Amino acid sequence: MLTYFDHLLSYHLSLVWAILLHRSREAGSGKMLKVMALGWALFLLTLVCSMVSATEDLNSAGYRVIEINELADGSGIAAHLKLISGCATYGPDLEDLRLIARYEEGGRVHVHITDAFRPRWEIPDSLIPRDRVQHVSVGQSTASIQVSESSFTLAHESYAISSHPLKIIWTKDPFSFAIIRRSNGEILFNTLPEAEGSPHAFNSMVFKDQYLEISTRLPQNSYLYGLGESTSPDGMRLSQGRTYTLWATDIGSWNVDMPLYSMYPFVLDMRKGGTAHGVLLLNSNGMDVEYKKGDSLTFRVIGGVFDFYFFAGPSPMAVVDQYTRLVGRPAPMPYWSLGFHQSRYGYKDIGELETVMAKYEAINFPVESIWSDIDHMDGYRDFTLHPDHYPEERVRSFVKGLHERDQKFVMIIDPGIKIDENYATFTRGRELGVYLKNGTGDGYYIAQVWPGFTHIPDFLHPNALDWWTKELEEFQKTVPYDGLWLDMNEPANFCGGSNCWYDPAVKCTIIDVCCMTCDNHPDVLTRWDNPPYAINGYANKLPIYKNTVAMTAEHYDGSRIYDTHNIYGMTEALATYNALKKISKKRPFVLSRSCFVGSGSHSAHWTGDNGATWTDMKYSIANLLNSGLFGVPMVGADICGFYFETNEELCQRWSQVGAFYPFARSHSDIHTGPQEIYLWKSVTETASNVFNWRYRLLPFFYTLLYEAHQSGAPVARPLFFEYPEDAETWTIDTQFLLGSSILVSPVLERGETSVHAYFPKGIWYNLFDTSKMIRAVDHGVWEHLPAPMDTINVHIRQGSIIPMQDFAMTTTAARKTPFSLLVVFAPASDFAEFCAAPYSIVCQGSDREYATGHIFLDDDIQPTMDITERRASHIKLEASRTDGHYVLRSIVTQPDYAIDQGLVIKTVSVLGVQSQPFSVRVNGRLAAAHVKVTASASLMEISELNLPLGEEFELIWNTMPNGSSSHSS
Repeated sequence: MLTYFDHLLSYHLSLVWAILLHRSREAGSGKMLKVMALGWALFLLTLVCSMVSATEDLNSAGYRVIEINELADGSGIAAHLKLISGCATYGPDLEDLRLIARYEEGGRVHVHITDAFRPRWEIPDSLIPRDRVQHVSVGQSTASIQVSESSFTLAHESYAISSHPLKIIWTKDPFSFAIIRRSNGEILFNTLPEAEGSPHAFNSMVFKDQYLEISTRLPQNSYLYGLGESTSPDGMRLSQGRTYTLWATDIGSWNVDMPLYSMYPFVLDMRKGGTAHGVLLLNSNGMDVEYKKGDSLTFRVIGGVFDFYFFAGPSPMAVVDQYTRLVGRPAPMPYWSLGFHQSRYGYKDIGELETVMAKYEAINFPVESIWSDIDHMDGYRDFTLHPDHYPEERVRSFVKGLHERDQKFVMIIDPGIKIDENYATFTRGRELGVYLKNGTGDGYYIAQVWPGFTHIPDFLHPNALDWWTKELEEFQKTVPYDGLWLDMNEPANFCGGSNCWYDPAVKCTIIDVCCMTCDNHPDVLTRWDNPPYAINGYANKLPIYKNTVAMTAEHYDGSRIYDTHNIYGMTEALATYNALKKISKKRPFVLSRSCFVGSGSHSAHWTGDNGATWTDMKYSIANLLNSGLFGVPMVGADICGFYFETNEELCQRWSQVGAFYPFARSHSDIHTGPQEIYLWKSVTETASNVFNWRYRLLPFFYTLLYEAHQSGAPVARPLFFEYPEDAETWTIDTQFLLGSSILVSPVLERGETSVHAYFPKGIWYNLFDTSKMIRAVDHGVWEHLPAPMDTINVHIRQGSIIPMQDFAMTTTAARKTPFSLLVVFAPASDFAEFCAAPYSIVCQGSDREYATGHIFLDDDIQPTMDITERRASHIKLEASRTDGHYVLRSIVTQPDYAIDQGLVIKTVSVLGVQSQPFSVRVNGRLAAAHVKVTASASLMEISELNLPLGEEFELIWNTMPNGSSSHSS
């Protein structure tokens, strides 16, 4: 990993050696031997210098603890660390560090290390609200701290600490720390290097101004996930022997093994037995994270501080709960965002939008919203309409028609604001001073993007939110859009570096090629654009300023883009979310390309500019599963692909899996042909079928969004989230679960008409043909399933109650239709967690079987998804079966909203039942005469019930007069 200066030194030393050797030959053999000896010394020096850089062997002895104090609240310790010895590689080491290590609520431990005397860059509280260590009171007494020559810890732990699931252990000289699980003593994070000479040794902690390094030892049985965003051909699990670079870049996601649009320095570690814990390095600076084979994980960061949070788990779901409790729970999404969205870069005028919608209407396909890319803009200026292609009156009329049909309109925004004195958005921003400053001189920083030469908003500026709200509000008056799509917000820049200038008279002939003059010779670059350590951006150690704002650009308070680059997209999305909430008084919908940890608390995400290839479709599953892991559960990939020409078979298969993405949008590039669903008969028929089911499952999807908002639980989940004890699930990322109940197993290869799918222990029913089931009685099984071109395999897990409604052409119409419940029973052994408080189920006897589910409803307006009076209702559903006796009951919290909406349960379907009931009772009385009961080989259905959803009910039926068993499962 050589820097430019390493190569320069190596080159000059080699050159000197060659010159000396040449001259020595002319001077005679004696001098020649001496000079050759000198030459060999220079060669060895060159080799050593190269090896030092290549291996990052910094020869640092690390730090020792010279002072320890207990925190005033007894939650941990504060310590002063002193440098033992350092080296000049990547700059001088900081002499003094301050450590705060403390136990926090919610199964969390916090370890924070920074400069002892000078403040360093940290992520602002405005982005991730949290309890900062700068505000922690430090006590004077060390009486409760047990200190030896080698280690120290709290001698007398408070009850709150002793009951914490994690424990912190420190060593004194050299300083290191470990995080241990109390229940079994397992070491989760261990920074102590092994003895010198060990093949598994790593560097002691290094802390320089622009280079931080720390490593943790890993056991052989670790399975790691996280460290995104990238498209990895290896799948969701991190691969040993790889280095993962975290840096937000403007690059198509069809590129593999490169850092993409978002940055998530978060790792989930699965261990033997199915326990999990999480590690978050809350640092926004660029970093490489090296995963050595069977050995260790090393973080190499180019700035900021060590701000580690450790999450105890012990289940993967618990880790995400603890993590999102810190960084922010996923934001509520409006109900309409779950519909199908149509988009394309290249709808040249409003007439084309009208034609597309008319063609969809002709095939009776449910398009919830149509999106407008940069085509609608006048000269690619934000908040404008092209006067010829998208005239205001015609656009307003078009949007009015959409709204009359309960459809939506979403528009794009890029962060670059064109420098134009006749552009009101630009001049208003300048008056408020909300643009990034040029860090190498006076004035505002100038970039080049689609509009040409632009200023870049500083969304950390105190005036930025007011300015942004004003611009969004004024544009809302022009076009009553329903949601906003934030693109290019890494932020992208067609030029790069801190020494670029432009001639205002220059007209760019190719708008996405740099028209500025840039001098990026290493001699003139600052240490911010050319830091001592080069992270592996773009997989080739290209400069970090490539295709983005110069690292020297500054915010209003002097902080540099060098530190804030990776949170820029988050700052724009948060400002947009807050502005829309203020303008519309409704729940906002914001889709952002660039994200950071915590972005899910205000925005959805799509996986960016993917390719129309089979591998891209396959990779999309791991990408959306990772996004859920990072706390951004409302996520999807462009259906049928964005770049390159798609084809009928690919689009048919992609529409099948895309129908089950949390966020389902078709989007394509201007340089490729169109790919709307109606273009191929086979795609139309297949997509109509699967999206019919998606719209029927809307209450199920929406309830999953409620779960995400309450606990961080991903909507789309890897199988190991629900079956962590089944190690077979740990590497599966070509299937996914929706919640805990629906398993999706798509075909992901050209020409295949079957799929090899894994089914964890239990009974799984085919959603589309419930007469078909998979039995995995004692353990999980792999199955080869038929998958004709028009078919995707989707299965329902036993123990589930799936809420559904009728299909309709819009989500607004669908959510007014009657409910149906699909009930699938499971043995009592699968319900141990439900057999005690706070659940009402009482498990009695091994012969009983159970199923559970719930429904969340709200007005789709309030900014949170809470169960509030007259604005939301929550219905918990429980079913039990003992022989031929069945009970289904509901427990309703805040019933008024459901009652006011007039919603009813019309049908209850039970899988695995062969005969009709002899009697059906509703709330203790025989069911009315109009109630219908039917039964087939595997399905019993009670219809025409019309049970008010907002009223608690108990439905009881018996399939045999003597109560004996009559079911097949």
